Amino acid sequence: MTASDMPTALDVEGGPVSTDASDDGGNYEDFLSVVPEKAKTTSLWGQFWVWFGANVAPINWLLGALGVQMGLGLWETFAVILVGNVIGMSIFGLMVLLGQRTGLTAMLLGRRVFGRYGNYVPATIQAVVVVGWCAVNTWVVLDLVTALLMKIGLVNSIQGHFLLKACIGAVVMIVQVVVSLFGYRAISTFEKWTVPPTVAILLLMTVAAWGFMHIDWGYAGTLTGTGTNRIAAISSIMTAIGIGWGFTWLTYACDYSRFVSRSVPHRKLFAVSALGQVIPVVWLGLLGATLATKSGGIDPGQLIVDNFGVLAIPVLLLVVHGPIATNILNIYSFTLSVQCLDLKINRRIINVFVGFVAWLGVCLFLGLSNIGTILDGWLSSVAGWTAVWGGIMFVHFHVIEPRRDDFSSILAAPGRDGIPLVRWQAMVSFFAGLVMTWMFSYGSLPAFHGPASMAIGGIDLSWLAGIVTSGALYYVLAAATHIADSNRSLA
Repeated sequence: MTASDMPTALDVEGGPVSTDASDDGGNYEDFLSVVPEKAKTTSLWGQFWVWFGANVAPINWLLGALGVQMGLGLWETFAVILVGNVIGMSIFGLMVLLGQRTGLTAMLLGRRVFGRYGNYVPATIQAVVVVGWCAVNTWVVLDLVTALLMKIGLVNSIQGHFLLKACIGAVVMIVQVVVSLFGYRAISTFEKWTVPPTVAILLLMTVAAWGFMHIDWGYAGTLTGTGTNRIAAISSIMTAIGIGWGFTWLTYACDYSRFVSRSVPHRKLFAVSALGQVIPVVWLGLLGATLATKSGGIDPGQLIVDNFGVLAIPVLLLVVHGPIATNILNIYSFTLSVQCLDLKINRRIINVFVGFVAWLGVCLFLGLSNIGTILDGWLSSVAGWTAVWGGIMFVHFHVIEPRRDDFSSILAAPGRDGIPLVRWQAMVSFFAGLVMTWMFSYGSLPAFHGPASMAIGGIDLSWLAGIVTSGALYYVLAAATHIADSNRSLA
């Protein structure tokens, strides 16, 4: 297909929409458009630092500490994090390649799979989830900052101080909103220059912890026995902080890899992106687990104060960077999801809106207790829906349309984009996958105790049930209704 043969894209009013950023003066981020090849980069450092920076955050200490708090031994926790994230991030790496291949975001590509209006469902879920992540990551850092203030004598404890923490949260949120306002280039530049010094401090912190704090490397945990109860505990933690952690990034992957040139070898982009995720998650997860063996708690501020003494001050100052580096991705991806709802709202207005809503979420979280239970429930639910969505997306783009690269027609107006308004095959598969995810879940909250999981002793196979059900059912329905043939006729 030549450029002259390409379909004309239309906006929601029936007017032309650019599939080439040159028509927008290069402003391909504020409008729904394909990132043109001439606007892409062949350097992979931006990709590496974006994903690395997003995971050099206090919440990843909590991932490791959560395993210890739930009764696993140190090396069991480490194995769950390592094996789970290698698997989860490998699947994430495949989704990264889809962004490079198409120049489009994952939520936009979802139109091809779910239909124009059907895609509103996953796009809305993603937008809500991103707001939650932004609030959770900011909330986690507030105890760190309060711990710093306690260390220098400005406050007398980490607990309490609602107004102070709410104000700190507002300042952090403003920084996050401002950086994300300027788009991918600003985000990748921020990560490139701020992540390396943060890594240096965390390396010093790791040496101090593992070299001088008498860590009990043989810590066996508090769970007893080797039967179903132990397997159930490991499966729940695997869902929350192992495979599930990698799955939580599936919906973000294309948003940033769409800026990578197609000339970059797939294997290099895959390796850089996957390693950019795996290295910090495994490293900080093990660090958090080792610190938790000393105190039994998972509060990040308390972990720092209890273990690092004078070193806590420089550590806390720089670790504040972690949530900011993560949330600039969250805020940016929120705007991309909302754009897929055919709302004609300026991206920068959406950007400010999500910051305000997320700050309200932070204020809500400040009144909650039991961080471990909240995080486990949150991670399990997020991993479940992304596994279901990912199963359908992988079948469509790697089985049904594995060779097609040009999906620019999805930018046309509803009804003129060559796709159904609702693709019932995808919607049926999606909701069937969600049901099976719940059936096989066994999270920390009673609402996540699915009947199938309870029948097998509390073993959590939610992510596996979700991705297999949605992917397999979509494949069967697509084959039975000849979706591949109808798509080829539209090419």
